[in-house]
Amino acid sequence: MPDRDAVARTTAARLLVTIQDALAAQDVVNVVVTGGTVGIGTLAEVAASPLAGDVDWTSVHVWWGDERFVPAGDPDRNEGQAQSAMLAALPLPEENIHRMGASSEHDTAEAAAEAYRAAITAAGDPAWDVLMLGLGPDGHVASLFPGHPSYTDGGPAAYAVHNSPKPPPTRVTLSLDSIRRARRVWVIAAGAEKAASVASCVHGDETFPGAAARGTDETLWIIDAAAATAI
Repeated sequence: MPDRDAVARTTAARLLVTIQDALAAQDVVNVVVTGGTVGIGTLAEVAASPLAGDVDWTSVHVWWGDERFVPAGDPDRNEGQAQSAMLAALPLPEENIHRMGASSEHDTAEAAAEAYRAAITAAGDPAWDVLMLGLGPDGHVASLFPGHPSYTDGGPAAYAVHNSPKPPPTRVTLSLDSIRRARRVWVIAAGAEKAASVASCVHGDETFPGAAARGTDETLWIIDAAAATAI
């Protein structure tokens, strides 16, 4: 794809069609969204698409792959950016939006992670129908960072991350096990600064968390021309 805008448009169109196809066969669809420039751009494209009007949003549940443990309303919060880009524009019931807890609601990131695990359990431990991940220049996805204690191949469905190499330092993330439970994992990336990490991940170097993120039915990389130059 030529640029990050094309990545966002393509991902949004694919997501809307995939949701429609899934709802033809099941009652509920669970989608995990991501932050970042392209991730939020994708959500904005979903809200703007004429295809969005054809979706039964009361049957769609929205989750997050990670979140910054800062107060509600902080501009660093992924959920606030998603609210502005997409959630406020769609007829999604509030009970279908599963936000990770903020520092103004929980004393610790561990408590926020525990609450998110409880929400996942209450929803029946869904196998995510689509789980979208942005890729950082260092090859991280969600808040799983290469060479950092956050990157483990086990553990609970969601857990706290401290001393993140990317600010803010305290976060909550889905685990790699939870990510790998997804039917479809889509990694979206744009920009020349991502090219080296994209190449390492696509070639299977699991020192990079992006390489270890796989879906049970589909693993899809949606990238622009600049991010593909080192493959």
